[in-house]
Amino acid sequence: MGLRTPYLATDVVIRLWESDKFRGIVLIERKNPPVGLALPGGFVEVGESVESAAVREMKEETGLDVRLSGLLGVYSDPERDPRFHVVSVVFLGDAEGEPKAGSDAKEARVFRLEDIPLDRLVFDHRRIILDFLRRA
Repeated sequence: MGLRTPYLATDVVIRLWESDKFRGIVLIERKNPPVGLALPGGFVEVGESVESAAVREMKEETGLDVRLSGLLGVYSDPERDPRFHVVSVVFLGDAEGEPKAGSDAKEARVFRLEDIPLDRLVFDHRRIILDFLRRA
């Protein structure tokens, strides 16, 4: 009998700052299906903590050095990812600088909270961002 478990991933709502001024959150345009806008994130590697994976994935996808500042929640809906069952640990993080797309991100952009195109978000990231906005 083979053990089957969901894939483990991390996502981060990156709050981007310029000194004391809040600029918005960072979203990426995905290169690979499902295409659309998403929170930056990715899979946890064997032997890696979710916190380390979150910081690594942020650097790879946005070029930003993100400081994790809290946990938004764990999202585990089996239908959240059309490819397979993924459980995501979603953090809040803070960074300064200008995001630059890397890894599987085609583009990385800053969105003011009122300008987030919720209808273009993939996975369950619309729900995650709405949860974030309700707590902000």
